[in-house]
Amino acid sequence: MHKIIPCLMILLMSIACQNQPKQQHTEDRVADAKKEKENLLKSRLTALGLLPDNLNILFLAYKNSDKLELYAKKKTDTSYTLLHTYPICKRSGVLGPKKAEGDKQVPEGFYHIDRFNPQSLYYLSLGLNYPNELDKDLGYTGSDIFIHGKCETVGCLPMTDDLIKEIYCYALWAKETGQQKIPVYIFPFEMTDENIEKHKSEVDDTTLVFWNNLKGGYDLFHKNSKELQYSVQNGRYVFD
Repeated sequence: MHKIIPCLMILLMSIACQNQPKQQHTEDRVADAKKEKENLLKSRLTALGLLPDNLNILFLAYKNSDKLELYAKKKTDTSYTLLHTYPICKRSGVLGPKKAEGDKQVPEGFYHIDRFNPQSLYYLSLGLNYPNELDKDLGYTGSDIFIHGKCETVGCLPMTDDLIKEIYCYALWAKETGQQKIPVYIFPFEMTDENIEKHKSEVDDTTLVFWNNLKGGYDLFHKNSKELQYSVQNGRYVFD
């Protein structure tokens, strides 16, 4: 019996990023978030001339600075404006992409939200489409990467229960507006030449090449503030 209990604890830790059902009725948890946060969230939108029923959003995450930026726009607009910056509560792994199931790495690359879980073990969670097309081409494995509540992680982006309420509500409004794929771009750090030079000794040549590929998307977004259009060719992102 004494041996069984530690094994169960290890198993539970290994699925820390996975969404677990039946923690609370969907309508209760989401309704509570809306009730608590709606006025605050609407006031931020109003300051930018935005409304919940005409909203598209986009996220940029920076691993090294533990920061999640939320950008927003009207559905018919093309350019995004920074709406709010959230602190990421905790990080796991090191700089560099996620390559394998269980490596505790936070992915790096261009993703989108592909599922909403209002019954997560981590209060509320938004699932990412890891592995994406590039990850699959490179043979990377793993699954169940989320933006979620609480402050523990083995490869996800934990935001605390309080802040995931805000993030989830914004994402839900965008989905209800008709945004099917909410972009989430995850970078190791702000992709300046100086930062790449600073951190290049921490990674191998393959990762350095990958970072320079990510920099192309980073620079393009910060130039025009538009959702990136890209394809995957020969193991790299090609931007339109």
